[in-house]
Amino acid sequence: MIPVSMVGRVGELAELDRAWSTVAGKGRPSPAVTVITGAAGVGKSLLVAAAVEGLHPRPAVVLTGTARVHDPAPYDWLAAVLSGRDVGALDLPSDALAWLAQQPTAPRERYAPGTLLRLAVRTVRLLVGTGPAVLVVEDLHDLDPASLNLVVELATAPRLPALLVVASRPPADAVAPELTRRVLARLCGVRGAVRQHLGPLGVAEVAEILTQVYGGSRPPAGVCAAVRQRTGGNPYALTELLAEHAGQGLAALVGEPSPEHPRLPTPRGALPDVELTGREVDVLGCLVAGMSNKQVARALGISVRTVTVHVSNLLRKTGSASRTEAALWAVQHRVPDAGQLRG
Repeated sequence: MIPVSMVGRVGELAELDRAWSTVAGKGRPSPAVTVITGAAGVGKSLLVAAAVEGLHPRPAVVLTGTARVHDPAPYDWLAAVLSGRDVGALDLPSDALAWLAQQPTAPRERYAPGTLLRLAVRTVRLLVGTGPAVLVVEDLHDLDPASLNLVVELATAPRLPALLVVASRPPADAVAPELTRRVLARLCGVRGAVRQHLGPLGVAEVAEILTQVYGGSRPPAGVCAAVRQRTGGNPYALTELLAEHAGQGLAALVGEPSPEHPRLPTPRGALPDVELTGREVDVLGCLVAGMSNKQVARALGISVRTVTVHVSNLLRKTGSASRTEAALWAVQHRVPDAGQLRG
């Protein structure tokens, strides 16, 4: 049986596995590149995680990095890769390494951009070694320009035994839409690159998920269609809906929102009838309290990655341009429980 998180993504998993086989077989002169795009919550990160977990033979090295959404800095991706690693043995200038790792003790004087880029590529080469390796770039749409340049350089780096997996929202959702569009075009233009665009789940796929979650026979077609319409086929929205109504039966999935799943008015310019999940209300309460993503994660017992997704969804749903605006929105609309954490 296909895991719930991978329903509708079997073909993409197989493509990633085939791309890895070209690297593991040591027959490629440069990295294999896979670019995965899709809207927020469509399951890009889940697909990447499942693919990496299932690779055979196992990668000798996995390097994963992402953007700092609300406080970007040069080479965020590489800094995330280096975080927590013992890099003292790397054959690199210590001051350059400190700067690339964004260490507080890094010297104020920096290298020329071209020199720093070459050192960044060398850093990755040293970490990869003889490989084979997987390089995972999450949230390319939020990355800083220096990181974007590095990703493009890695995609065409000769004799780098690695599978480069890049996940991104469409350029229209990016911090720098035109730059992101150009970078994605260059990555997809690399010889042999695999391009995957994850769309919403269809009614049949929603039905398969509901069958697995609730067990037994296939749910009525009308229920599946209604759930698909309510969630837009978005896997994240579907997961949240299932979590909100766990133990309540299928009928609850198509009913009216409960106090735990409030539908609220929005300010002018935002989408009407905002529907927040209970967890989103929790996160919104943390934003009202002025917490950072790490503090929210610690307070709610969830990962920073999950907090980032919740914050992104809150900004979109409330029509806010920043965390502060979202917090003000919560206060103005007296969102239930947004001022306090739930036990």
